[in-house]
Amino acid sequence: MANFYTDNPDIRFHLDHPLMQRIVALKENNYKQKSEFDYAPKDFEDAIDSYHKILEIIGEICGDIIGPNAESVDHDGPVLKNGRVEYARGTSENIEAINKAGLMGISLPRKYGGLNFSIIPYIMAADIVSRADAGFVNIWGLQDCAETINEFGSAEQKQAYLTRVCKGETMAMALTEPDAGSDLQAVMLKARYDEGRKTWLLNGVKRFITNGDGDISLVLARSEERTQDGRGLSMFIYDKKSGGVTVRRIENKLGIKGSPTCELVFKDAPAELCGQRKFGLIKYVMSLMNGARLGITAQSVGVGEAAYREALAYAKKRIQFGKAIIQFPAVYEMLAVMKAKLTASRSLLYETGRFVDIYKTLTHISQERELTKDEKDEMRKFQKLADIFTPLAKGLTSEFCNEIAYDSLQIHGGSGFMKDYPIERIYRDARITSIYEGTTQLQVVAAIRGVTTGAYLAQIQAYEKEPIKPETESYRKVLIEMTEEYEEAENKVVLMDNHEFIDFHARRLVEMAGNIIMGYLLLLDTQRDHNYWKTLEVFLRMARSRNKANAIRIQFSNLNDMGKFRFE
Repeated sequence: MANFYTDNPDIRFHLDHPLMQRIVALKENNYKQKSEFDYAPKDFEDAIDSYHKILEIIGEICGDIIGPNAESVDHDGPVLKNGRVEYARGTSENIEAINKAGLMGISLPRKYGGLNFSIIPYIMAADIVSRADAGFVNIWGLQDCAETINEFGSAEQKQAYLTRVCKGETMAMALTEPDAGSDLQAVMLKARYDEGRKTWLLNGVKRFITNGDGDISLVLARSEERTQDGRGLSMFIYDKKSGGVTVRRIENKLGIKGSPTCELVFKDAPAELCGQRKFGLIKYVMSLMNGARLGITAQSVGVGEAAYREALAYAKKRIQFGKAIIQFPAVYEMLAVMKAKLTASRSLLYETGRFVDIYKTLTHISQERELTKDEKDEMRKFQKLADIFTPLAKGLTSEFCNEIAYDSLQIHGGSGFMKDYPIERIYRDARITSIYEGTTQLQVVAAIRGVTTGAYLAQIQAYEKEPIKPETESYRKVLIEMTEEYEEAENKVVLMDNHEFIDFHARRLVEMAGNIIMGYLLLLDTQRDHNYWKTLEVFLRMARSRNKANAIRIQFSNLNDMGKFRFE
C-alpha cells in the first residue's frame, strides 16, 4: 500500500515553511533537552528529521493498516456490552499499531513520555490519519485533550494522566448534554464535593460524547449551586478506573461509524477538579474547543484529500464513449476546482496551525520564566491571529470538504451511490465536519469579530506587502481588487450600526475575507514552489466569482431585507 505521507508532497511542503525555524526553536527551548533525553534534537535540522521520520511511520500505518481497515470498521462499528464500548476489530488493530509505534502524546513534554513535537507535525498526522479513516482520527486525535491538562492541571495531575496518555490510553471530552448542545452555559450535570470521601462526585447525563468510554475524560459540570450560566461551571478529570459512569447507548450515526458517540450516565462518579472552580467554560472549554476546531480543520482537509484522490483515480480509469471521463471538460474542470479547494484549505490549516504553535508555546514558556517584551508582543500578536483564524479555518475548510466529497461522488456517477466504492463512506463521513465542534454558522458568529474589528483586513494587507516574483504580480492585482470589493461591502454592513444586519450578512463577509486570505496564502506558496501557480489561478477564478456574488447581495440589501426571510 501507499505511504500516506511520502505520497503527498503538499504536506512536506508545509513542513518546510520558513516560520518552522522559529516554531521549533521555541518548542525545543533552544535545544536544551539534548543532554537529558537521547531522542531530543540537537538543532533545527535534527528536529525536522525527527518530524519526517514520525510522519513517515504514521503514513505507513495509515496506508497498510488504518486505510485498509476503514471499510470493515464502517460496516461493523463499535458495540455496547454491559455498559461498556467494544471497538470494532479493525479499530482495535489500529489502536494497537499506533501504540506500538509510540504515536500517542506526540505534542506532550518528554518528561511525561511524549515526543514534544510542535502542533504543526501533530495536525499533519491528523491530516494523514483522517485521509485513511475519518472515524478513527476521532479516537486517536482526542489525545489533544491532554493539552488542557498540560496547560491547566496541577503537577500531580500532569504526572498521573499525561504519562498514561503517552503510553496509549484514550481520552474524551464530555461537554454536551441532551439540553445543552452548542449552548454549553446550559450544562446541568452536577458536581458536589464529598467531604467524607475527599473527592468531587459527578451526577447527570452527557450526550453526543465522542469516544465517550475513553480511559480519561475531561468533564464540564456545574460545581456552584443555584447558578444557571457559565460562571457556575468547572472542569473535571474523570478516570474510567474509578467507576460511576455507564454508557447508556451508542448513537447510530450517518457517518464516522467507527468512532463511538455515546450517551453517558454519571452516578456519584469520582472526579478531580482541573484548574480553578468557575473557569470551566469561560477559560478551559474555550481553550479545549480551539484545539478541537483545529483538529476538525485537519480532519476536513484529510477527508477532502481522500475524496479528491478517489475522484481522480476513478476519472482516469472510467471509460465512456471510447475515452476516460477525465478527458471530458465537465469532469476535468470539476477535478481542478476540487484540487484548488483542497490546496487552499491545507494552506489555511497550516497557517492557522503556525499561529497557534507560536502563541501556545510562548504561553507554556511564560509559566516557567518571565517573557521578554518582544516575546510578550509576539505572543499577543499570534494569539490574536489564532483566535480569528481558527473559526475561519474550521468553517471554510469543512464546507470545502463537503463540496469536494459531493463532487467526487458525482464524478463516480451511479457507482458512487453504491457501497462498492469508498466514496460512499467518505461522502457520509464528510458531512459531520461542518456540524460538530461548532456548526459553520457558529464559526461565523466567532469569525465575524475579525471582520468588524478590521483584523482580517489588517492581515490581508500584511500579506499584500510580502515580496513576490514579478511574474506573479498579476495575481496580486486580482487579490487587491477583491480586497477593495470586500472593504466596500464591509463598510456598508458595519456602518449600518445594526447588530442583526451584521449577523444577516456575516457569512457572506467571512467567506469573502476567507477567500482573499486563502488566495494570498496560495500566492505566497507559489513563491516557494512554482507548481502551485495553476492551482492558484483556478482558485482565484472561483473565489473571485463567489466574492462578486456576495458583494452584489450586500450592495443591494437593506434593513427591510431581513424581514423577508423570517418564518414563524
